Amino acid sequence: LESEAQPAARRVQTLTSPIGRGPEVKALVNTLATIVRRSPWGVLAGALVVTIVLMGFLPQAEQSSGNEGFSPDSPEFLAGQIIGDRFDTSAVAPVQVVFTNGGGDVLTADSFRSYLAVRQAVLESDVGPVLVEGQGGGIQGFFDPAALALEQQGLDPASLSDTDVKALYQAGLDSLPPEVQGQLTLALSSKSTDLAVPTSTAGLMIVLIDSSKIPDDPDQVKLQAAQVDMQSRVDAVDTSGVEVKPFSFALLFANQDEFQAEIGRLFGTAFLIIVVILGFVFWINPSGRMTRRRAARRSAADVGLAMLVIVLSILWMNGIGVILGPKYLGIIGNFSEILQIIPILLIGLGVDYAIHLTSRYREELGEDKIDVVDAAGRATRTVGIALVLATVTTGVGFLTNWFNPITAIKDFGVLATVGIGAAFILMLTVVPSVRIILDRRAEGRDDLPVEAMGKSSERLLPKLMGRSSILAEKIPVVMVILALGFGGLGAYGLTQLSTEFSFTDFLPEDSPLLATFEVLVDEFGGGLGETTNVLIEGDVATPEVHNGLVQAWDNMGDTDMVLSFGPRAAAQSPVSVIAQLALPPEQGGNPDIYNADFAAQAGGLGLGPDLTVAPGSNVTALYDAALAADP
Repeated sequence: LESEAQPAARRVQTLTSPIGRGPEVKALVNTLATIVRRSPWGVLAGALVVTIVLMGFLPQAEQSSGNEGFSPDSPEFLAGQIIGDRFDTSAVAPVQVVFTNGGGDVLTADSFRSYLAVRQAVLESDVGPVLVEGQGGGIQGFFDPAALALEQQGLDPASLSDTDVKALYQAGLDSLPPEVQGQLTLALSSKSTDLAVPTSTAGLMIVLIDSSKIPDDPDQVKLQAAQVDMQSRVDAVDTSGVEVKPFSFALLFANQDEFQAEIGRLFGTAFLIIVVILGFVFWINPSGRMTRRRAARRSAADVGLAMLVIVLSILWMNGIGVILGPKYLGIIGNFSEILQIIPILLIGLGVDYAIHLTSRYREELGEDKIDVVDAAGRATRTVGIALVLATVTTGVGFLTNWFNPITAIKDFGVLATVGIGAAFILMLTVVPSVRIILDRRAEGRDDLPVEAMGKSSERLLPKLMGRSSILAEKIPVVMVILALGFGGLGAYGLTQLSTEFSFTDFLPEDSPLLATFEVLVDEFGGGLGETTNVLIEGDVATPEVHNGLVQAWDNMGDTDMVLSFGPRAAAQSPVSVIAQLALPPEQGGNPDIYNADFAAQAGGLGLGPDLTVAPGSNVTALYDAALAADP
């Protein structure tokens, strides 16, 4: 209980000591306040230098694509990385071309002519020279049986009717081996297909690009450009009412500009809303020397200063993010889509700091009639302690994501903490420094309207907040009951939440490619379907491993949801390649793949009719022979 006659600095110290018990916190805040008081120009120069240095790292930022960063470090994920590194599974880049018809049937004459025209457009595009060669070729699709029969019979596609096309399709399909039939019928809708007629609501053309034919393209930029060229040529084909839409992940993320534009619009909207709110909060009611014009100018300056510091904190965060990234410290990964939300988050947090600091500075000037430098120092020392605690608690909350197995979420927590810390440092140094420089000039002319700044209770926002406190004063029990009730509703809603993730969540909802993807999901179960890779490590060229592969292949033949061609699963492995090479046509083999010389050589190496090998067989020699027969 100290008298009003005592110095204001002592009164402030008495008021703030309960929340400033930590000596480290007080030391940090006092150090920042001292630096600002002694050298505001030095603070601004230092901030400018740091900003320029960190901006130099920004061009080195790399953006992750697809699902990169969203998979946990599980055994399955690690196995997938090994498979990608050792087997070069990305060498073949598929593009799926979806055919649908407003009439509900794509097995028609118009669809067939459109199919042939689209195939020609693909061959003439930039992907034509880099298509996969060999069995089946680089373009395969649902109308291949009809195209095969058309070629054999020498017919003119322009003269065909719907009945002719269906007859050609059936004839071509019947002439193919069962396993090839199974592969081609997969390109028809799994939802609505009747091969007895035949009819189908949707069909797929699969364009297989050999990315190994595109040199000097580690980031697949040229591959993406080739697919974009193919897309534009397909879109230019007159398909007579048949809807034809190419789809691939490269095309999906080639439109990343849409996501960037959406983030830009969201950032701009948040920026504009915060500017309006700050203008409302920082407005000073004119009184004394504070005219309406000066009040508007003062409020605009404080708003502009706050937003400038927020932009600086975003630049600092991105620059430090590059330093923490794979090119330098390797603490975080490449920037993912989720990290682009952090600037919007920093707008809200940075504005919070600016409101507290600016409001306290004004009150110190107006209420205690002290000079600008002392007012800035007091504002920093008093509000700064609360902001330190807010920064630490918020940063710790985000840093808990460090233990998240999803890399992108962990990186989000780290960069959010960096951004919050940058906003804190800049707010407590740059804002008071600029205020000292600007207001000290007005103070020297005795033209600083301090009498209007101390009247915070007369502003509109404090009045509204004061009136709302009547609810707590008059009906406290009712307010507690309402709070508990809404809390209970929130807790119930929490139990009903489900967590799902899809790469499409990062794309605008009106993207045409998303509509194509939905057709793939509805009609084809996602397109080519889901493929499971099985990694076998160790000495694999042994009779035991070879026979184990044969047994596993047989076992999967009647497994639920596993696609089968005949008695065995639709699986690829060294064993399946050997089966295709060694199985003669009279036993159901493919005459285009069967190799009589290999079959004779494999028999001599111990390969039996059931594809197993005898104990002690030279499996290495068997695999070498298969490699020579089918590189």
